[in-house]
Amino acid sequence: MNSDLVADGSRDNGLPTVAGKHKDLMAILPETMSAVLNGDYDHHIDHLTVIDCRYPYEFEGGHIRGAINLYTKDSIRNFLNETMTSSEKNHVIVFHCEFSSERGPKMYRHLRSLDRESNKDSYPQLNFPEVYLLEGGYKEFYHQFQDQCFPQIYVPMLHQEHVDDLRHFRVKSKSWAAGDKPRHRSRLSKSAGSSLRLTF
Repeated sequence: MNSDLVADGSRDNGLPTVAGKHKDLMAILPETMSAVLNGDYDHHIDHLTVIDCRYPYEFEGGHIRGAINLYTKDSIRNFLNETMTSSEKNHVIVFHCEFSSERGPKMYRHLRSLDRESNKDSYPQLNFPEVYLLEGGYKEFYHQFQDQCFPQIYVPMLHQEHVDDLRHFRVKSKSWAAGDKPRHRSRLSKSAGSSLRLTF
């Protein structure tokens, strides 16, 4: 296990991390993400949320099982405001996008900034101290663990059949970041004595 601490310094990261492209963010390999989904870290994780920051047509075309689709800053703010946390429960978040090179890291940093701001009077406390970026994004995960994706398809952002969708959602993501608030709410939680399950 990597000895790096979680963001509030309260404990070690529960998942093995790697030195990814974004040095300021904790990153995990697709193999680790697969192991988490298989229940190998259930002893450490009470709640898991996989946040897919791709556009809806990419997400609907295929995503990691149980992931939720949040791709605007306001949707991240809503998630932070609407998700109950507890110091006694470990809620782990994994961000990613297609390659985890731009959209995923941006939303990861946005959540961390909002979390810091909401806990400024109790620094370094955080609602979500343990957050990771999936190295290589959905593209790499899909190629290695297609059986853990649903549906088992990979639709690239620049797919030729979705040129209009790309233009549409790029505009929407900018307008939503400016004030509109789409509602997305679901997460994975751990039922007593069992593996992770999807709840809404």
